[in-house]
Amino acid sequence: MGIRRTISIMLLAAAAALALPRQAAAGDFRPLEALVENALREGVFPGTGIAVIHRGKTVFHKAFGRQTYAAASPAANTATIYDLASLTKPVVTTGIVMQLVERDSLDLDAPVSRYLPAFASRGKQSVTVRNIMLHNSGLRAHTLYHKTCRTPEEVFQAIDADTLLSTPGVRTLYSDPGFITLGRIVETVTGRTLDANFRQRFALPLGMRHAMFNPPASLLGSIAPTEQDTTWHFRTKRPLVHDQNAALLGGIAGHAGLFSTTGDLVPYIRMLMQGGTYEGKQYFTPETVRMFTTRTGRNSRALGWDLRSLEGPSSAGTAFSTSSWGHLGFTGTSIWIDPEKDLAVIMLSNRVHPTSDNIKIRKFRPLLHDTVVQCIK
Repeated sequence: MGIRRTISIMLLAAAAALALPRQAAAGDFRPLEALVENALREGVFPGTGIAVIHRGKTVFHKAFGRQTYAAASPAANTATIYDLASLTKPVVTTGIVMQLVERDSLDLDAPVSRYLPAFASRGKQSVTVRNIMLHNSGLRAHTLYHKTCRTPEEVFQAIDADTLLSTPGVRTLYSDPGFITLGRIVETVTGRTLDANFRQRFALPLGMRHAMFNPPASLLGSIAPTEQDTTWHFRTKRPLVHDQNAALLGGIAGHAGLFSTTGDLVPYIRMLMQGGTYEGKQYFTPETVRMFTTRTGRNSRALGWDLRSLEGPSSAGTAFSTSSWGHLGFTGTSIWIDPEKDLAVIMLSNRVHPTSDNIKIRKFRPLLHDTVVQCIK
C-alpha cells in the first residue's frame, strides 16, 4: 500500500512538473488582444492573423477583424490567406539559396555574372550574390518596370542594362531588383521555377497547404483583398499579387508573390528556430541557419533577413534583443524572431486595402512586439 501511494505521488509530481512549463509559456495574451482590437477601431488594417511561437510551441494563434472594412465582409480567421509581399524574399528566395549554398550548388562570393553573364554590363561585374543578399549591391531600390517593359524578359534586360548607384559593399540600400535577380539565379542554377522549388523543398514536406504563388480562383473567397491596380495596361489578365513588378513577372518573382496563412508559416518558422529541423526532417544545418541570420560587424542586414537595429527605432519594438532577425512585407505582413527569448511573432494583414496610403501600421508594429514580450513574461 505504501509503495502504491509513493508511486501515485511520484506520478502526480511528474505530471505537475510537465504542466508548469506549459502554463508558464502560454502567458496572458489579453493585452495583445486589446491592442489588436484597438488597432481595428483605428483602421490600422481591416483584419489580421497573429501567431506567437515561444519555446518550441505555438502559444497564441488568432485572427481578428474582417477581410475588408465592409460590415458584410467575411470575418478573418486563421485560414485567411494574405499576400505576403516582401516576406517572399526570406521565406522563398533566401530559403532556397540556403539549401543551394549548403549543398555547394551556389557560391555566395561568386559574381552574379557567373550565373547570369548579361548582368555584368555597365560596371556590375563585381557585384556578388552576397552583395545582393545583404542589400549592398549598389542596385537601385525600386523601379516601376511596367511603365517601360511589357514582358518578363524586358524586365530582366532593364536590370542587366542598369548602372549602379554606389560601389558594391559600401552602402546598404534595400533593393527589389536585387532579389528579382536572385530569383533568376535560383531558377538558372536549379533549372526549375521559384514556385516549383519552394513547393518541393518546403511547402509540401512542411504541410504548407496554402502557401503558394498565383492562388487559384477557387481560393479567392479565402484571400484578403489588397489594393486595386488602376495602372495595369496589358492585354493579359493581371495576376492577383499586389506588387506590380511581380505581376508583370507572371506572379512569381524573387522579391514578392507568395501568399500564405499564418498557420502555414508556423512550421517554416519553427523549423528555422529549431536549427533547420522539423518533425525529424532536416532542411538546413544549424550552421547554415546561423550564417544567414547572424549579424556581421555592424551590418544592418543579414543574408536575406533584416536585423533588429542596434540604435534607433525598429519595427520589432524595444523588447526584442539586438540579435533578433525578421522581415516586413509592404502589404502589412511581418515576421520577427528573437533567438535569445526563443520567441517569434508572425503577423499577416492587408493594411493596403483599400489604399496603401494607410501607413498606421508603422506605429502598430513596435507596439505589437513589445506587447507580446509583456504577455509571455
